[in-house]
Amino acid sequence: MDSILHIAKKELNDGLRNRWLLFITILFALMAIGISWFGAAASGHVGFTNLPATIASLASLATFIVPLIALLLAYDAIIGEEENGTLILLLAYPISKSDIILGKFIGHGVILSLATLVGFGSAAIAIAMLVTEVDTAFLLLSFTKFILSSLLLGLVFLAFAYVLSCYAKEKSTAIGLALGLWFLFVLVFDLVLLALLVMSEGAFNPDALPWLLLLNPTDVYRLINLMGLDMTGNGVGVMSLAADLPVSAGVLWAVLGLWVALALLLAKTLFMRKDF
Repeated sequence: MDSILHIAKKELNDGLRNRWLLFITILFALMAIGISWFGAAASGHVGFTNLPATIASLASLATFIVPLIALLLAYDAIIGEEENGTLILLLAYPISKSDIILGKFIGHGVILSLATLVGFGSAAIAIAMLVTEVDTAFLLLSFTKFILSSLLLGLVFLAFAYVLSCYAKEKSTAIGLALGLWFLFVLVFDLVLLALLVMSEGAFNPDALPWLLLLNPTDVYRLINLMGLDMTGNGVGVMSLAADLPVSAGVLWAVLGLWVALALLLAKTLFMRKDF
């Protein structure tokens, strides 16, 4: 356990020296406050509108930003150490490969957690202080769920980054795979499902489509936040087809947690088979 904590502390310190924590926090804060006050600017309204619309807009934008940040944060966690020659030195100590993976994941997870909490939490504080008619209890509940789900989504893609870092032979390959993975889950997956539904000309059962959304962690994340705000019916694309998905919010949270566990297990397996 001590070795895991030491590795986690090292990753956290490296993140602080590289100013990753500061960068992510400022990015999340600007994104959250900007959406909260200028999200309706296109319709001619500037200022806070309502909490459900704000959370829905933040969740939609976070779907693009959080996975990308998580992948860029850890895509070189293993392959970077290997190319620098420090991984061989680390393995010379009485530290298991499982401890290395878990320690690095915890360290990066702490960076992501602090940035998510402070960045998005700043928007909640700003709303509570500047908007007099907002329900404080509902504000706290909504932002707590949004922040926790955003963190869990980030952990999913953080674990994906470890899979890619253990699989790739070079850092350049790892970053390319990371961008490809982001493109697949954030942009391509839903388009493929819609194309499958349209081009099948009735051969594909549309009732199966909502279940396929569980295969995409970004869609599960959207469902968690839209379902909790009773806005799923107003969704667009495949989200509108998931309005009647017969699963509870707890199941959706469990699915995201399962994504984290499976990705970490795969990363550990790849790392154990890696030759040095």
